[in-house]
Parts: sequence; C-alpha cells; structure tokens
Amino acid sequence: MANLPPTKGNLMAAKRSRELAKTGFELMDKKRNILIREMMSLIDKAYELQERIDKTFSEAYLALQKANISVGGCEDIAMAIPPDKSVRVRYRSVMGVELPTVTSTPTDTDVLPYGFVGTTSALDEAYKKFAKVKELTLEMAELENSIYRLAYFIKKAQKRANALHNIVIPGLDADIARISEELEEKEREEFVRLKVIKAQKKK
Repeated sequence: MANLPPTKGNLMAAKRSRELAKTGFELMDKKRNILIREMMSLIDKAYELQERIDKTFSEAYLALQKANISVGGCEDIAMAIPPDKSVRVRYRSVMGVELPTVTSTPTDTDVLPYGFVGTTSALDEAYKKFAKVKELTLEMAELENSIYRLAYFIKKAQKRANALHNIVIPGLDADIARISEELEEKEREEFVRLKVIKAQKKK
C-alpha cells in the first residue's frame, strides 16, 4: 500500500483498514488464548490418563501371563473374540477447531465371548483387564488427537496475529502517516498559493 496516492479517500480507506487489522489481531489473539487454555486442560487430563493406562496395561499383561500358564496359551481363544466395530468418531468445535470425540459401546464383561470349557478364572480376569485397556486407549487417542490439532491451530493463529501486529498494522500506520503528511503539505502549499493570489489582486 506504500504507492497509494495521497488523497483523503485513500487516507480514510487506510484508517478503516487499520481498524479492521487491529480488530483482527485482537480476535486472533483471543482465539489463541482460548485454544491454549483448552490444550493445557487436555494435557493435564492426558498426564493423569497416561498413569492409569500404564497401571492398567501392567495389570492386564500380568493377568495374561497367569492365563497363559493356567490355560496353556490363549491364541485360539483370542481368535474367537469378535472385533469391536462400535467405535465412532464425532467432532466438537472450539473456536472453529474441530476436535474429535471417540465413543464405543462399552464391553459387557459380565457376558464372556467364549465358553467355560478349557478356560479359567485367570483368563476371565485378563479379558476384563484388556477390555478396560481398550476403553482407556480410545480415550487417550481422543485426547492426543485433540492436543495435536489444538497445537497446530495455535501455531497458525500465532503466525496470523504476528503478521497483523508486526507487518500489516505498522505498514498501515506508515501509510496513514505518509498520506497525512503529504496532504498537510498540499494544504500548506494551497494556503500559500491563495495568499499570493490574494496579495497580487490587492496590487
């Protein structure tokens, strides 16, 4: 915009653009702060959930070891368990950022998908533990994906805010100052010219 002719129309246009840029910067900064708060709350949840997952995984693998010892190998029984096809992903919007919400039908651990012949209570315990592992893993997938998306859009909002604050607004300020100075100079020249004409008429 540095080549704008010094006219009152261009001065008004530059001032309007500056107001819009200032409003845009404030909105972008507000969006960035809200997204940061959302991300920090999810990070806190992720830390707490990671501890639960580590504990549950350890318990599940220990239960699986006991089941393998008592049954003599769980591969055939595991193959008989049907895959979970109930997992669904929906999205919620936070300041225009789509964050996933992962849901699935909870595993009914009271109804076991295998018979009692050739199995033990150790296997039942391992099945229940891994059902819990599945639920926690889905929750962690939702959190990690949300954190990744938020981090990406925070970076994007920061870049836009920086561009407005450090490039666009200072550029418009410079244009406004230059046009204002040139208009004032023109007014002074016009004033002097009119004074000279007036003086010549008096002679």
